[in-house]
This record gives sequence, structure tokens and C-alpha cells, in this order.
Amino acid sequence: MLDVDLEQFWKDDEISHEDNCFSPRAPQVALGIRMSEECVFAELGEEGNPWGYTPRERRMELNKRYNDKAEKIVGKRLLPEYIPPEEECFPPIREIGEVFGGEYIFNGQATWLKGSCSTPEELEAVLDRVDRMNLRDFILPANWETEKMRIYEYYGKKPSTWRWVRGPVTLAMSIYGVENLIYLIYDNPQLAKRFSDTIADVIIGYIKTMDAEAGYTEDNKPSGFGFADDFCCLLTPEMYRFFAYPILKRVFDYCSPNEGDERYQHSDSAMGHLLPILSELNLTGCNFGPTLTVEEIRKHMPKTRIDGQLAPFTFMSNDEEAIIREVRRDCEMAKEFRGLNLSTAGSINNGSLLTSMRAVMHAIQKYGRY
Repeated sequence: MLDVDLEQFWKDDEISHEDNCFSPRAPQVALGIRMSEECVFAELGEEGNPWGYTPRERRMELNKRYNDKAEKIVGKRLLPEYIPPEEECFPPIREIGEVFGGEYIFNGQATWLKGSCSTPEELEAVLDRVDRMNLRDFILPANWETEKMRIYEYYGKKPSTWRWVRGPVTLAMSIYGVENLIYLIYDNPQLAKRFSDTIADVIIGYIKTMDAEAGYTEDNKPSGFGFADDFCCLLTPEMYRFFAYPILKRVFDYCSPNEGDERYQHSDSAMGHLLPILSELNLTGCNFGPTLTVEEIRKHMPKTRIDGQLAPFTFMSNDEEAIIREVRRDCEMAKEFRGLNLSTAGSINNGSLLTSMRAVMHAIQKYGRY
């Protein structure tokens, strides 16, 4: 295995995450990679569906065995070894795509949102129904109140807040269609604007509903919000500013009004054309696709923590030389400004091995010293 001083690495890494990875005390580039539960199958040579259901007891057993191996290779246990039983978990609420009439379907590999409309007339009908909807009654299950009370009495747990969403462009294109949304913005901007406004209304509605269920008020609500919007790269800058930017701004203004409040965007796609617009939102963190470099992102976002820019497919190839080359490139670009949290420029998938994480650590320790 590649040489890494594991004890020193993790001591240095803890300091490197201070001040959103911009700390002048940081001895090296921060490491954002912590692997994922998907990776246990290839790592352990076990059968299973990384995106499907794994029974609780088996999941905990797999995670523990994975952590035993991780401790030896990277010096840290990475995955949770306790998963709460069903009786300790709140019943699931309806997801945002269902508000717009969509249906979440698991195809054996992944869960996709099936759309609900494909013409302007059908979209208008969907938006009319959403406008009439009592959002709280729709998204909370019938047994919510009794389960909320039971779980609090037995386990002392309150519901989680709602501070992350897929969308808005990904949501809109899933509900209405990719080409349909693009044509709508050009051909019927009034309806497209209504669609955008309604998405923002629903997101704010979810936030307020779940804040209240968790026991928060407007005066003491937690800050921060993050978007995962892979499809937004399909819009031109003009279209993005018209349709999506107002949604992000409204949500961030509500959830993250103060400097330092989390304002996050994940889009593991080709995002170069949208960087100038996104820079206006003062993001505290971003995770963009591997077509961008640290240097390109930093030109537009001087104060944003960059979670990247190692290509996920390079990481999953387990080609240690290629991994080291990309990490070295990123580290060298980060040295002038800091603020790099070395991560994959997108998701970490099954097939990515712990030895690849160690290769990243080796490269940081060798080439990523500030």
C-alpha cells in the first residue's frame, strides 16, 4: 500500500476543516472523502444492490466489517455501525415530486421520479391543484401525530428539519420533461414563471412545516439549506436566471440570511456556464462536475468551499497513479487561496475501494501541504 502517516494525517485533517477549510492554520488540503454505504459490496466481495434495500441487521454487519478494513487501510472507521430500528424512526413524509403529481419508482437499480404532465394545459392543472392543496395535510402521513408523540415519549427524539432538496430544475424537468421545460421557458414565459414561483412556495412550505414539527419557531429556526440539481446544466444562463435563480435566492434569503449560514449547491455536471450566476448567491459550499477545475471555480467563487474536483470515475477505476495525478493537480491549484475540501466531483459509487481513498491521502500528504 502507498505510504501514509495515518496518525499525523488525521491530526492535520481536523485542523484543515476549520473556517470552512480556509483556516490559515491548516497544514494541508482538507479531505472530504468518507466513502459511502454503497461501497461495502465491492470492497467486501459481497452480493447486494448498492441502491436497493438491505435489511438492517445485514447492513450493520456489513458496515462493521467494512470499518474493520477501513481502520487498517485509512486509519478511521467511516460508516455508521448502528442503524435505528423501524420503531424508532418517524414515518416517511411524502416527497416534493408527489406534491406535483409525480411518482417515485424503483427500477431495480435506482429510484426515479416519473412525471405527471407534458403539455401546458396539464401543467396548469397541476399548478392549480398545488395552489389549492393543504401542504401539511398532504405531506404528513395519517399516523404522524401519534407516532411523533410515541417516539418523543420513548426515545426523546423530535422530527428532523427539512434542509435539502433535489431541484429546482431537476424537479421541474422530472415532472414536466426536459425539452418541455426548455420550450416552456421560451414559448410561455408566464406559465414558466408560475411554475418557478410555485416550486419556491412548496420548498418554503416544506421548510416551515418541518421546522414547526421539530419544535422551532420563526425566531429560533436553524439556518442553512442545500440543493442537489444535476439537470440545471441543461439550461442556458439566461434560462437559469429566469427560472431557477429566483428559487435559490428566495430559499437562501429565508434559510441563510446571515454571512456564514450554509448555502450549498451540488450539481455533478458541466456547470461552467452557470458559475457567474451562482456566484451571486454567495455559496458557502459547492460540488460540481469534473469538467471544472478548482481554478475555474475559484475565479468566480473566492469564498466558497470547493468539494471536489477528483473525477468519480477516476476514483472508481482504482488506478492509483491516475488518482494521484488528479489530486496533485487540485492541491496545486488550491495552495494560493485554500478552501479546498478534496472530494469526488460527484457521487462515490460502489467499486470505489479503500485503497483509492488511501491514494488520495497519500497525494494530499505529499503534494497538498500548505
